[in-house]
Amino acid sequence: MGHDLHLTVPDGVPYIDFERDFDFSVADVFRAHADPELFRQWIGPRGLRTRIDGFEFRAGGAYRFVQSGEDSTEEHAFHGVFHTVRENELVVQTFEYEGRPDAVDLEYLHFEDLGVGRSRLRGHTVHASQEARDGMAASGMENGMAEGYERLEELLAGLLGGQGG
Repeated sequence: MGHDLHLTVPDGVPYIDFERDFDFSVADVFRAHADPELFRQWIGPRGLRTRIDGFEFRAGGAYRFVQSGEDSTEEHAFHGVFHTVRENELVVQTFEYEGRPDAVDLEYLHFEDLGVGRSRLRGHTVHASQEARDGMAASGMENGMAEGYERLEELLAGLLGGQGG
């Protein structure tokens, strides 16, 4: 375990790309994205609690989740729509932070089988504008994503009895 998140924030375009390997199968990593109870346990940085208000993981289905600090009443809500869901292969969804309405992102998540029980998650996010992308990149998002994917790997290790790397 202990794979790094590789984030790319190219100059002059409103995109962010990322890649992260896991010592777990595509099916396991996909399930951690598809199952709201599992998703709730790993999404975002450490120290946040996540409440799922809706999660219809299917093409055309909507989702909403709310995060708060363990000692805080301040909440941050996110919502979107799943446009494409192909099991163990692809998810295309919108993503909107309710604290910045109208800045809707389009996210592509590609799940790749690397063989031998390993997988890679590649993401491509298109932001509403260069300004929105730059704001997201400056928000501490990279650390939050990195911790979230560490939590995902820890969750899978616990569920699968330590299988994986």
